[in-house]
Amino acid sequence: MSDKFPELNLDNQLCFSLYAASRHVTRLYQPILKKYELTYPQYIVLLILWQQDGLLVKEIGKRAQLKSNTLTPLLKRLEQGNLLKRERDTEDERQCYVYLTEKGKSLETQCACIPSQMLKQTDMSLEKILELKQLLDQLIQLQEPHGK
Repeated sequence: MSDKFPELNLDNQLCFSLYAASRHVTRLYQPILKKYELTYPQYIVLLILWQQDGLLVKEIGKRAQLKSNTLTPLLKRLEQGNLLKRERDTEDERQCYVYLTEKGKSLETQCACIPSQMLKQTDMSLEKILELKQLLDQLIQLQEPHGK
């Protein structure tokens, strides 16, 4: 093994730490979300709709940072589970709105405990979690043109 390029050492890579942390957090969500028959990406979509119902598919994709080839089958599965419904715009059929069903709306109350369950699994203080989230948000904004 060469020590010629320490900047190429895996332990020095921000990208690997972010990747490993993301995979770890997603794995922590799996058993919690399984109770609600949800995947992590489905949970993200529901979080978006619980915040603002009746969004265009493209708005959900932008917010969730998902491309349409990933988002469309995900929405279809949520629709098959009767958690949401998709409706074409009557004036522009290319536009599709997504609305929560009553079942989807009621799931919000059941899922309200998930953030606190996740916090318990991290063994980190709320202050540290918020500090980490703020730093990650700053990093994410660097990729967005003109801060958004």
